[in-house]
Amino acid sequence: SMWVCVGVCGRAKKKGLGLTIAVVLLLAFVERPSSLSASSDPRHRSPPWEPPCGFTESIEMVCLVIFSLDLAVKSYLIGWEELRKNKWLIGYTVVISVSTIDWVLSVSMVCDEKLRVRRLLRPFFLLQNSSLMKKTLKCIKRTLPEIASVILLLALHLCLFTMIGMLLFAKSEVGSEWKLHFRSLPNSLTSLLVLLTTANNPDVMIPAYSLNRGYSIFFVTFSVIGTYCLMNLLTAIIYNQFRGYLLVTFHHPGSYVQRYRGVLKSKKKHPPLPQYNSPVLQRCQVIFSHYYLTILGNAVALANVICICTVLVLNSEKSTAERDNFIMEIINLCFILYYLFEMCVKIFAFSWRGYLSYRNNIFDGFLTILLLVLQFTIYVTYRLPYSHWDPASHGVMSLWEMLRLINMLIVFRFLRIIPDIKLMALVASTLLDLVKNLRAFAGILMVSDFSILYFNQTADLRILFAIKNVPSNSSMGNITSSMECGTYEQLGYWPNNFDDFAASLILLYDVMVVNNWQAFMDAYSRYTTEWSKIYFVCWWLTSSVMWVNLFVALILENFIYKWDRSHSCSVTDVERIRYETSVQLMFR
Repeated sequence: SMWVCVGVCGRAKKKGLGLTIAVVLLLAFVERPSSLSASSDPRHRSPPWEPPCGFTESIEMVCLVIFSLDLAVKSYLIGWEELRKNKWLIGYTVVISVSTIDWVLSVSMVCDEKLRVRRLLRPFFLLQNSSLMKKTLKCIKRTLPEIASVILLLALHLCLFTMIGMLLFAKSEVGSEWKLHFRSLPNSLTSLLVLLTTANNPDVMIPAYSLNRGYSIFFVTFSVIGTYCLMNLLTAIIYNQFRGYLLVTFHHPGSYVQRYRGVLKSKKKHPPLPQYNSPVLQRCQVIFSHYYLTILGNAVALANVICICTVLVLNSEKSTAERDNFIMEIINLCFILYYLFEMCVKIFAFSWRGYLSYRNNIFDGFLTILLLVLQFTIYVTYRLPYSHWDPASHGVMSLWEMLRLINMLIVFRFLRIIPDIKLMALVASTLLDLVKNLRAFAGILMVSDFSILYFNQTADLRILFAIKNVPSNSSMGNITSSMECGTYEQLGYWPNNFDDFAASLILLYDVMVVNNWQAFMDAYSRYTTEWSKIYFVCWWLTSSVMWVNLFVALILENFIYKWDRSHSCSVTDVERIRYETSVQLMFR
């Protein structure tokens, strides 16, 4: 009966402490500025009821007294020595002390203080009272390196596409796209960062897409890699880490899932290094085969990208005719010569076969040769350096177009750093595996897309989905300004139509992304028939609800399988992990 009494008292204490935590958190709704008003709109909001000074403070003091008693009981039960080792109880003590001091200051100032520090500390009471929350927080802490690897890859993806976008959408070539979204480096980064969340799709690509449908490839590629691959890989990493950590927490530690300490090393054997008789050549071989040469090459590649970025920022307000391409050519030539030197000394150190046995070297060498050929072509065509060269003269390609191509290849070559950053290597290899292992999924998706498009391209349906009485260019501006905000016409979505196969493909992609898809459905229902909504809803169910979620599931499965294999888990271990990840079993 005594133990029953202790158990009942323990449960009552836990419920009482939970109620106290709820009260102290809910005080924020009543404290000044009070949330006790019908509307949050300042135009319609009536003056809220403000509690008198001392009302919420009295309730808060009662809660702080209860927390102090709880701390005293816990300290008495575990003893002083254990208390000094327990970081959570030390934090509990600090938070209660700081909150009490802040409470005294607030009362002494008659509740007219500008800063209430104790408000920031209140969530700690909820966190400290839950052992599962503590375990979850610890899991998040241990997952941060893997999350950082994906965020770093996302940042690299965003920066590289920002530079390519600034090269593509120059002032004189795609003026409206440059003015709205790529005028400066911060503007370009912001536009693509918002596109990563799909919030400004398809608005961000409409100005360029209206001039040339080929520009849509840039935006679609950016979204597919960033939004659908990297962001979902972040989900896979978080899920996988929580799965493994909860298993370790609730079962025997370390028996099922090991922590990630490195990337799975390739088992591919490389040819032996060539043998040189000369001591000088042997010494050179040791130097040029050292890993530090690769690090130096990555640093030089980064410096080259920074130079390109600096020139782009300085020339962002200039048209292509006003830019001094000669200086950029000289800078690129110096870097390309170093790339050629790096490739040659690696061939000397590893031999041709050894050099080509590394995939990174194949990627690096191919781009180096291509850059060298383009650079040589520029010098032959424009005879640089030359004091009276004409930047407007060109043959097949203008000097700016060739320079832009070289800069894009240099930016693309910077991806060579990924395998050398261990935190990013597993994520990057998972992306490559997705290309290999999801071919069947991509094939089914392509069959689905093309079937719907062919269905739409039949004679009767083309008539059904063709917007009748499309206005002329001169009257489009008037229609755009007179239409209601957020409509197809006001947003300028004229390039998104079913007039041909390629345009239909981009329109269905925009509907799959979901953002603003109601504008397309509304326009086609107004211009054609209400039954056209069925078509858009069917495509939304097929693409966004079914295929996108299936793609996420396949990314999760692919990453987790690769993770388990990279930790040398046997098939039996992997299957045992699956059986042991029952939610009921973990939280029992």
